[in-house]
Amino acid sequence: MEVFSAIDLSSNKFNGNISEFIGNLNGFQLFNLSSNNLAGHIPSSLGNLTTLELLDLSQNKLSGQIPEQLKQLTFLESFNVSNNQLTGPTPHGEQFDTFDNSSFEENLGLRGSPLSKKCEDLEPSPLPTSSIGDGQNSWFHIEFDWKIIILGYGSGLVIGVVLGNIATEKNQHWFVKIKKLQHKMRKRQHV
Repeated sequence: MEVFSAIDLSSNKFNGNISEFIGNLNGFQLFNLSSNNLAGHIPSSLGNLTTLELLDLSQNKLSGQIPEQLKQLTFLESFNVSNNQLTGPTPHGEQFDTFDNSSFEENLGLRGSPLSKKCEDLEPSPLPTSSIGDGQNSWFHIEFDWKIIILGYGSGLVIGVVLGNIATEKNQHWFVKIKKLQHKMRKRQHV
């Protein structure tokens, strides 16, 4: 007697991240979380579900790379992560060489076989250059950020001091006038 175990939570409008805990749920052959609003990365713990034959995470908002641990799913016959925001190379070897382009499509950052965008087609984007010397410790990599922060704090400080001075100058005259008026009213009441 063969037991078929499945989790099909597709099209439920779930949001949030997929928990790493999911890798502790052994014994499943089908796991479908497609057509939800799941975000974050694909948990590497899914590689622990070694009896899995179908894994569908398509049509979500998943990002990051496809974990190499998924290569451990040697029984996997159907795999779909299409229509997400995944990046990096597609896994190679074992069952991953059998999946076609439709398993990975609409992930603009993915590259490598079976996709038409090969790994060597993409050049790494250049890092922003910094005019700050290497010997200086800095929390910001670009000098431009410091200029904006200094200008913001400086102009905010000047405006705050000027407005504060104006407010206190006017308030002092107003305060004195009120005190004089209160003093006159007390004198009239006592008379």
